[in-house]
Amino acid sequence: MASNLPALEGVENQEPPSAGAWGEWNPTEDSVRPIRGKHRNAKGGGGLARSSTVLGVGIIAAVGAGGIATAQNRPQVPISMPSLPGLSDDDSDADTRRADADARDAKAASVAQSQDQADAGEVLRTRILQQAETQHEAVDVQTRIQAEQAAREAAAAEAKAKREEAEKAAEEARAAAEKQAKEAAEAKAKAAAEAEQEQAAKPSGSYFLPTSSYTITSYYGAAGSMWSSGHHTGLDFAAPTGTPVKAVGAGKITSAGWSGAYGYRIVLQLEDGTEVWYCHLSSMSVTSGQVGAGDTIGRVGATGNVTGPHLHLEVRKGGSTVDPLSWLRSKGLTP
Repeated sequence: MASNLPALEGVENQEPPSAGAWGEWNPTEDSVRPIRGKHRNAKGGGGLARSSTVLGVGIIAAVGAGGIATAQNRPQVPISMPSLPGLSDDDSDADTRRADADARDAKAASVAQSQDQADAGEVLRTRILQQAETQHEAVDVQTRIQAEQAAREAAAAEAKAKREEAEKAAEEARAAAEKQAKEAAEAKAKAAAEAEQEQAAKPSGSYFLPTSSYTITSYYGAAGSMWSSGHHTGLDFAAPTGTPVKAVGAGKITSAGWSGAYGYRIVLQLEDGTEVWYCHLSSMSVTSGQVGAGDTIGRVGATGNVTGPHLHLEVRKGGSTVDPLSWLRSKGLTP
Protein backbone atom coordinates (compact mmCIF):
# COMPACT_ATOMS: atom_id res chain seq x y z
CA MET A 1 0.00 0.00 0.00
CA ALA A 2 1.60 3.34 -1.12
CA SER A 3 1.84 6.30 1.28
CA ASN A 4 3.05 9.88 0.45
CA LEU A 5 5.33 11.66 2.94
CA PRO A 6 4.29 15.16 4.07
CA ALA A 7 6.35 18.11 2.88
CA LEU A 8 9.42 18.83 4.93
CA GLU A 9 9.73 22.05 6.86
CA GLY A 10 11.44 24.81 4.72
CA VAL A 11 10.69 23.17 1.39
CA GLU A 12 7.85 24.93 -0.37
CA ASN A 13 6.48 24.98 -3.84
CA GLN A 14 8.97 22.59 -5.32
CA GLU A 15 8.12 20.23 -8.06
CA PRO A 16 8.39 16.61 -7.16
CA PRO A 17 11.59 15.11 -8.47
CA SER A 18 11.50 12.67 -11.22
CA ALA A 19 11.92 9.00 -10.63
CA GLY A 20 15.47 8.20 -9.81
CA ALA A 21 16.42 11.70 -8.58
CA TRP A 22 17.23 10.26 -5.20
CA GLY A 23 16.70 6.77 -6.19
CA GLU A 24 13.94 4.64 -4.80
CA TRP A 25 14.82 3.46 -1.30
CA ASN A 26 13.35 0.38 0.04
CA PRO A 27 14.50 -0.47 3.52
CA THR A 28 15.58 -4.02 4.20
CA GLU A 29 16.29 -6.02 7.28
CA ASP A 30 20.05 -5.50 6.79
CA SER A 31 19.93 -1.74 6.21
CA VAL A 32 17.49 -0.84 8.88
CA ARG A 33 18.31 -1.31 12.55
CA PRO A 34 15.26 -2.08 14.62
CA ILE A 35 14.24 0.73 16.87
CA ARG A 36 13.21 0.43 20.37
CA GLY A 37 9.55 0.12 20.85
CA LYS A 38 6.72 -2.16 20.02
CA HIS A 39 7.12 -4.18 16.83
CA ARG A 40 6.26 -7.64 15.60
CA ASN A 41 7.66 -9.75 12.79
CA ALA A 42 5.30 -10.84 10.11
CA LYS A 43 4.04 -14.41 10.47
CA GLY A 44 5.45 -16.75 7.91
CA GLY A 45 6.59 -13.99 5.43
CA GLY A 46 9.96 -13.07 6.91
CA GLY A 47 9.45 -9.28 6.24
CA LEU A 48 8.64 -6.31 8.46
CA ALA A 49 5.10 -5.70 9.63
CA ARG A 50 3.27 -2.83 8.13
CA SER A 51 3.06 -0.03 10.65
CA SER A 52 3.93 3.55 11.30
CA THR A 53 7.34 2.38 12.53
CA VAL A 54 8.48 1.60 8.95
CA LEU A 55 7.47 5.06 7.78
CA GLY A 56 9.44 6.65 10.62
CA VAL A 57 12.52 4.61 9.77
CA GLY A 58 12.32 5.76 6.17
CA ILE A 59 12.18 9.44 7.13
CA ILE A 60 15.13 9.14 9.55
CA ALA A 61 17.21 7.31 6.94
CA ALA A 62 16.47 9.96 4.38
CA VAL A 63 17.44 12.75 6.72
CA GLY A 64 20.60 10.99 7.81
CA ALA A 65 21.68 10.37 4.23
CA GLY A 66 21.30 13.85 2.85
CA GLY A 67 21.11 16.04 5.90
CA ILE A 68 18.30 18.16 7.02
CA ALA A 69 19.25 21.03 4.79
CA THR A 70 19.53 18.80 1.82
CA ALA A 71 16.18 17.27 2.65
CA GLN A 72 14.66 20.71 2.87
CA ASN A 73 15.94 21.62 -0.55
CA ARG A 74 14.71 18.51 -2.21
CA PRO A 75 11.24 17.81 -3.35
CA GLN A 76 9.00 15.36 -1.67
CA VAL A 77 9.43 11.79 -2.77
CA PRO A 78 6.63 9.36 -2.43
CA ILE A 79 7.59 6.22 -0.66
CA SER A 80 5.67 3.13 -1.50
CA MET A 81 5.34 0.48 1.13
CA PRO A 82 5.03 -3.04 -0.12
CA SER A 83 2.20 -5.12 1.15
CA LEU A 84 3.83 -7.59 3.48
CA PRO A 85 2.09 -10.87 4.23
CA GLY A 86 1.09 -11.53 7.79
CA LEU A 87 -1.11 -10.21 10.47
CA SER A 88 -1.17 -7.04 12.47
CA ASP A 89 -0.95 -6.84 16.22
CA ASP A 90 -4.73 -6.48 16.42
CA ASP A 91 -5.20 -9.45 14.15
CA SER A 92 -2.78 -11.56 16.21
CA ASP A 93 -4.45 -10.55 19.45
CA ALA A 94 -7.83 -11.35 17.93
CA ASP A 95 -6.55 -14.74 16.83
CA THR A 96 -5.21 -15.38 20.32
CA ARG A 97 -8.44 -14.30 21.89
CA ARG A 98 -10.39 -16.31 19.38
CA ALA A 99 -8.22 -19.37 20.04
CA ASP A 100 -8.68 -18.88 23.78
CA ALA A 101 -12.40 -18.45 23.25
CA ASP A 102 -12.48 -21.53 21.06
CA ALA A 103 -10.59 -23.48 23.72
CA ARG A 104 -12.94 -22.21 26.38
CA ASP A 105 -15.92 -23.02 24.15
CA ALA A 106 -14.53 -26.49 23.46
CA LYS A 107 -13.92 -27.05 27.16
CA ALA A 108 -17.36 -25.71 28.01
CA ALA A 109 -18.84 -27.88 25.26
CA SER A 110 -16.96 -30.90 26.62
CA VAL A 111 -18.12 -30.11 30.13
CA ALA A 112 -21.63 -29.52 28.85
CA GLN A 113 -21.49 -32.76 26.89
CA SER A 114 -20.22 -34.62 29.96
CA GLN A 115 -22.91 -32.93 32.02
CA ASP A 116 -25.51 -33.78 29.40
CA GLN A 117 -24.33 -37.37 29.37
CA ALA A 118 -24.40 -37.47 33.17
CA ASP A 119 -27.84 -35.83 33.16
CA ALA A 120 -29.05 -38.28 30.51
CA GLY A 121 -27.72 -41.18 32.57
CA GLU A 122 -29.38 -39.83 35.69
CA VAL A 123 -32.63 -39.31 33.77
CA LEU A 124 -32.43 -42.88 32.45
CA ARG A 125 -31.65 -44.21 35.93
CA THR A 126 -34.51 -42.20 37.41
CA ARG A 127 -36.85 -43.46 34.69
CA ILE A 128 -35.81 -47.08 35.25
CA LEU A 129 -36.32 -46.68 39.00
CA GLN A 130 -39.71 -45.07 38.39
CA GLN A 131 -40.72 -47.88 36.04
CA ALA A 132 -39.58 -50.50 38.57
CA GLU A 133 -41.46 -48.72 41.34
CA THR A 134 -44.54 -48.47 39.13
CA GLN A 135 -44.34 -52.17 38.35
CA HIS A 136 -43.94 -53.02 42.04
CA GLU A 137 -46.92 -50.82 42.86
CA ALA A 138 -48.94 -52.49 40.09
CA VAL A 139 -48.03 -55.92 41.46
CA ASP A 140 -48.96 -54.81 44.98
CA VAL A 141 -52.27 -53.42 43.75
CA GLN A 142 -53.02 -56.62 41.81
CA THR A 143 -52.11 -58.75 44.81
CA ARG A 144 -54.30 -56.64 47.08
CA ILE A 145 -57.19 -56.83 44.61
CA GLN A 146 -56.85 -60.61 44.37
CA ALA A 147 -56.68 -60.93 48.16
CA GLU A 148 -59.77 -58.75 48.57
CA GLN A 149 -61.61 -60.73 45.90
CA ALA A 150 -60.64 -64.03 47.56
CA ALA A 151 -61.80 -62.66 50.93
CA ARG A 152 -65.13 -61.57 49.42
CA GLU A 153 -65.60 -64.95 47.76
CA ALA A 154 -64.76 -66.76 51.00
CA ALA A 155 -67.16 -64.54 52.95
CA ALA A 156 -69.88 -65.11 50.34
CA ALA A 157 -69.30 -68.87 50.42
CA GLU A 158 -69.39 -68.88 54.23
CA ALA A 159 -72.57 -66.78 54.26
CA LYS A 160 -74.15 -69.09 51.67
CA ALA A 161 -73.19 -72.18 53.70
CA LYS A 162 -74.63 -70.63 56.88
CA ARG A 163 -77.80 -69.63 55.04
CA GLU A 164 -78.21 -73.11 53.58
CA GLU A 165 -77.54 -74.65 56.99
CA ALA A 166 -80.12 -72.37 58.61
CA GLU A 167 -82.66 -73.18 55.88
CA LYS A 168 -81.97 -76.89 56.31
CA ALA A 169 -82.35 -76.64 60.08
CA ALA A 170 -85.59 -74.68 59.66
CA GLU A 171 -86.89 -77.26 57.17
CA GLU A 172 -85.99 -80.13 59.52
CA ALA A 173 -87.64 -78.35 62.43
CA ARG A 174 -90.75 -77.72 60.36
CA ALA A 175 -90.84 -81.35 59.20
CA ALA A 176 -90.34 -82.56 62.77
CA ALA A 177 -93.10 -80.27 63.99
CA GLU A 178 -95.44 -81.48 61.26
CA LYS A 179 -94.59 -85.10 62.03
CA GLN A 180 -95.12 -84.57 65.74
CA ALA A 181 -98.41 -82.84 65.10
CA LYS A 182 -99.49 -85.62 62.77
CA GLU A 183 -98.54 -88.31 65.27
CA ALA A 184 -100.33 -86.45 68.02
CA ALA A 185 -103.43 -86.14 65.87
CA GLU A 186 -103.26 -89.84 64.96
CA ALA A 187 -102.78 -90.81 68.59
CA LYS A 188 -105.66 -88.63 69.62
CA ALA A 189 -107.88 -90.08 66.90
CA LYS A 190 -106.83 -93.58 67.86
CA ALA A 191 -107.49 -92.96 71.51
CA ALA A 192 -110.87 -91.52 70.67
CA ALA A 193 -111.70 -94.53 68.49
CA GLU A 194 -110.61 -96.94 71.19
CA ALA A 195 -112.62 -95.10 73.77
CA GLU A 196 -115.61 -95.20 71.50
CA GLN A 197 -115.20 -98.93 70.89
CA GLU A 198 -114.63 -99.50 74.56
CA GLN A 199 -117.80 -97.68 75.26
CA ALA A 200 -119.60 -99.65 72.57
CA ALA A 201 -118.17 -102.89 73.94
CA LYS A 202 -119.75 -102.29 77.27
CA PRO A 203 -123.42 -103.10 77.42
CA SER A 204 -125.15 -102.15 80.55
CA GLY A 205 -123.61 -104.99 82.38
CA SER A 206 -121.12 -107.74 81.87
CA TYR A 207 -119.95 -108.26 78.25
CA PHE A 208 -117.16 -106.65 76.19
CA LEU A 209 -115.94 -106.72 72.62
CA PRO A 210 -112.84 -108.93 72.39
CA THR A 211 -110.50 -106.20 71.07
CA SER A 212 -110.27 -102.59 69.85
CA SER A 213 -108.94 -100.64 66.85
CA TYR A 214 -109.94 -103.44 64.55
CA THR A 215 -111.44 -104.12 61.14
CA ILE A 216 -113.59 -107.21 60.46
CA THR A 217 -112.03 -108.95 57.47
CA SER A 218 -113.75 -112.33 57.43
CA TYR A 219 -117.17 -113.48 58.63
CA TYR A 220 -118.46 -116.80 59.92
CA GLY A 221 -119.33 -119.40 57.21
CA ALA A 222 -117.25 -117.76 54.42
CA ALA A 223 -116.10 -120.41 51.93
CA GLY A 224 -112.49 -120.78 50.83
CA SER A 225 -109.52 -123.05 50.52
CA MET A 226 -107.76 -121.31 53.37
CA TRP A 227 -109.79 -123.20 55.97
CA SER A 228 -109.50 -126.90 56.49
CA SER A 229 -113.27 -127.38 56.82
CA GLY A 230 -113.94 -125.53 53.59
CA HIS A 231 -115.62 -122.63 55.35
CA HIS A 232 -114.71 -120.06 57.99
CA THR A 233 -115.62 -121.08 61.52
CA GLY A 234 -115.12 -117.74 63.28
CA LEU A 235 -115.03 -113.93 63.03
CA ASP A 236 -111.72 -112.22 62.18
CA PHE A 237 -110.78 -108.91 63.81
CA ALA A 238 -107.75 -107.49 61.94
CA ALA A 239 -105.68 -105.30 64.26
CA PRO A 240 -102.04 -104.38 64.76
CA THR A 241 -99.86 -106.94 66.50
CA GLY A 242 -99.85 -106.34 70.23
CA THR A 243 -103.38 -104.96 70.42
CA PRO A 244 -104.92 -106.11 73.77
CA VAL A 245 -107.35 -109.04 73.70
CA LYS A 246 -110.05 -109.02 76.44
CA ALA A 247 -112.38 -111.50 78.01
CA VAL A 248 -115.87 -110.98 76.59
CA GLY A 249 -117.37 -112.07 79.91
CA ALA A 250 -116.49 -113.48 83.29
CA GLY A 251 -115.30 -117.08 83.29
CA LYS A 252 -112.40 -119.49 83.64
CA ILE A 253 -109.53 -120.16 81.29
CA THR A 254 -109.48 -123.85 80.57
CA SER A 255 -106.73 -123.98 77.94
CA ALA A 256 -103.80 -121.86 76.79
CA GLY A 257 -100.91 -122.74 74.43
CA TRP A 258 -99.92 -123.69 70.93
CA SER A 259 -102.66 -125.21 68.79
CA GLY A 260 -101.36 -125.94 65.28
CA ALA A 261 -103.09 -123.88 62.57
CA TYR A 262 -104.64 -121.70 65.32
CA GLY A 263 -101.25 -120.70 66.58
CA TYR A 264 -101.27 -119.57 70.19
CA ARG A 265 -104.81 -120.06 71.53
CA ILE A 266 -106.70 -119.32 74.76
CA VAL A 267 -110.03 -121.02 75.57
CA LEU A 268 -112.34 -119.07 77.93
CA GLN A 269 -115.33 -120.91 79.37
CA LEU A 270 -118.13 -118.61 80.46
CA GLU A 271 -120.44 -119.29 83.37
CA ASP A 272 -123.16 -120.73 81.09
CA GLY A 273 -120.68 -123.21 79.56
CA THR A 274 -120.15 -121.30 76.30
CA GLU A 275 -116.55 -121.48 75.06
CA VAL A 276 -114.84 -118.55 73.42
CA TRP A 277 -111.63 -119.26 71.48
CA TYR A 278 -108.97 -116.57 71.02
CA CYS A 279 -106.58 -117.70 68.22
CA HIS A 280 -103.32 -116.53 66.46
CA LEU A 281 -102.20 -114.61 69.55
CA SER A 282 -98.75 -113.11 69.76
CA SER A 283 -98.66 -113.49 73.53
CA MET A 284 -100.82 -114.78 76.39
CA SER A 285 -101.20 -112.75 79.57
CA VAL A 286 -103.36 -115.22 81.54
CA THR A 287 -103.16 -118.96 80.94
CA SER A 288 -105.41 -120.30 83.69
CA GLY A 289 -107.82 -119.37 86.41
CA GLN A 290 -110.74 -117.04 86.76
CA VAL A 291 -110.97 -113.75 84.82
CA GLY A 292 -113.47 -110.97 84.88
CA ALA A 293 -115.30 -109.41 81.98
CA GLY A 294 -113.04 -106.97 80.17
CA ASP A 295 -109.78 -108.33 81.61
CA THR A 296 -106.79 -108.46 79.18
CA ILE A 297 -105.85 -112.06 78.63
CA GLY A 298 -103.53 -111.80 75.58
CA ARG A 299 -102.52 -109.78 72.54
CA VAL A 300 -103.24 -109.86 68.80
CA GLY A 301 -100.63 -111.67 66.68
CA ALA A 302 -100.03 -113.62 63.46
CA THR A 303 -99.13 -117.10 64.65
CA GLY A 304 -100.38 -120.25 62.96
CA ASN A 305 -102.02 -120.33 59.54
CA VAL A 306 -102.52 -116.64 58.80
CA THR A 307 -101.82 -114.02 56.14
CA GLY A 308 -101.54 -111.15 58.62
CA PRO A 309 -102.06 -110.15 62.26
CA HIS A 310 -105.64 -110.58 63.44
CA LEU A 311 -107.78 -112.14 66.17
CA HIS A 312 -109.75 -115.22 65.11
CA LEU A 313 -112.71 -115.43 67.52
CA GLU A 314 -114.79 -118.62 67.73
CA VAL A 315 -117.85 -119.18 69.85
CA ARG A 316 -118.82 -122.81 70.63
CA LYS A 317 -121.86 -124.26 72.35
CA GLY A 318 -122.06 -127.97 73.08
CA GLY A 319 -118.92 -128.51 71.03
CA SER A 320 -120.33 -126.89 67.86
CA THR A 321 -119.45 -123.50 66.41
CA VAL A 322 -122.00 -120.69 66.19
CA ASP A 323 -121.86 -117.33 64.42
CA PRO A 324 -119.78 -115.05 66.70
CA LEU A 325 -121.32 -111.91 65.22
CA SER A 326 -124.85 -113.01 66.06
CA TRP A 327 -123.81 -114.21 69.51
CA LEU A 328 -122.10 -110.82 70.31
CA ARG A 329 -125.12 -108.93 69.15
CA SER A 330 -127.25 -111.11 71.39
CA LYS A 331 -125.19 -109.80 74.26
CA GLY A 332 -125.89 -106.23 73.29
CA LEU A 333 -122.54 -105.65 71.50
CA THR A 334 -122.08 -104.16 68.03
CA PRO A 335 -118.83 -105.24 66.41
